[in-house]
Amino acid sequence: MTPVKVVIADDHSIWRSGLRTDLGENFTVVGEAADAKEAIQVIEATDPDLVLSDLHMPHGGGIALVKAVGDRVPVVMLTVSEAEADLLDAIAAGALGYLVKSTSSEELRDQLWKASKGEPVFSSTLAALVLTEFRRLHKTEIPGEALSEREREVLQLVARGHTYKEIGEELFISPKTVENHVRNILKKLQLNRKQELIRYALDHGID
Repeated sequence: MTPVKVVIADDHSIWRSGLRTDLGENFTVVGEAADAKEAIQVIEATDPDLVLSDLHMPHGGGIALVKAVGDRVPVVMLTVSEAEADLLDAIAAGALGYLVKSTSSEELRDQLWKASKGEPVFSSTLAALVLTEFRRLHKTEIPGEALSEREREVLQLVARGHTYKEIGEELFISPKTVENHVRNILKKLQLNRKQELIRYALDHGID
């Protein structure tokens, strides 16, 4: 099992040190940063698989960070804030997940492993807020309206059962780019797994 390469962005060095220990052997910390600006530079230099970012830190905090790199690498917010506004702002900015710092070490490792595979993750105490917002959006938005033309093309091919490699060859893009598109589609449609995309596409005539 190849360890997940992680960058930690938090303005408290003691917290970063403790987090390195808590992550365990399935994760390797390849870089750290104390603010958003530094974090962006570290991410560009280390090419991690996953970024853990505090929400409130200098130079724009986690929101500025995820806006800058969220389309290239999964970013999970790890914060003390359980405010609904902070949660929804982070999701809207492009964060793949939102976990509170009171999360147990075991749950944290489990959630971050899922996030490294592209699955959205949220602390159990905040899951109800996410579900409520999803239901509100589902009632007010046209399904698939937010998808770009390329994302709809990817969704169509996913619905037909094509692999990331096959989709890449069809659209002349890399499998990694396909994976990024699928991750973005999942976030926009508030879905959790690729299998749910297939059901969504069939239910809404995207084939």
